[in-house]
Amino acid sequence: MTEQKKRKIFGRLQRTPKWKKEEFSELEYEPTSVKELLTEMKDISELIIDLAYSAVLFNNEEMAEEVRYLDVRMDKLNYDIRMMAMMAARTKEDAEELAGILQVAEAAESISNAAGDIVNLLSKDKSTPILPKILKQADEELFRIKVESASEACDKKIGKLRVESETGMRIIAIRRENCWIYNPQSDTTIKAEDWLIVRGTNEGFSELSKFLQGKLRALE
Repeated sequence: MTEQKKRKIFGRLQRTPKWKKEEFSELEYEPTSVKELLTEMKDISELIIDLAYSAVLFNNEEMAEEVRYLDVRMDKLNYDIRMMAMMAARTKEDAEELAGILQVAEAAESISNAAGDIVNLLSKDKSTPILPKILKQADEELFRIKVESASEACDKKIGKLRVESETGMRIIAIRRENCWIYNPQSDTTIKAEDWLIVRGTNEGFSELSKFLQGKLRALE
């Protein structure tokens, strides 16, 4: 393969959305407890609907990308739980017990698929619908912001930073590389390069953004 072709292929990979790369990555079964799998599926199903509606209502393609990524993650979790069920079922009684678990997993994936359908409206409808205009007046929105290495937030706990009390913004999820932290608590540490999903007002987000970008030394 020539160097020019290699550069072209690399360029295409660089432009490929993160969710698409994840979708075409090889599926591998990872032994995990049923409780862990179902807990993550529940957390995703709660977060993904909020993200999907925010993506459509505020015409936010970045939020839509997170929805697509979580949708792919849900597919992989459902694959893991099906594999676990097939490996664990040895008797009719085992199968009956596992059937209930599979139904819960299927319900969670249905929610995820519905969220994916919602964000597809962004690419299908190029007109300017009236609903987003109306809901732009809502007091609170969802936002997505990256933590820069220059920020004083790096390696600090959420409680110590007093994000919610100082800005009115609530951190509802954190994406750290390919992992998600759902509903982070006051003792959760913020790291450089984290992507935060936050809920609040435009004014609060403006101040938090400056802080997370390193433009403000402290929240006031």
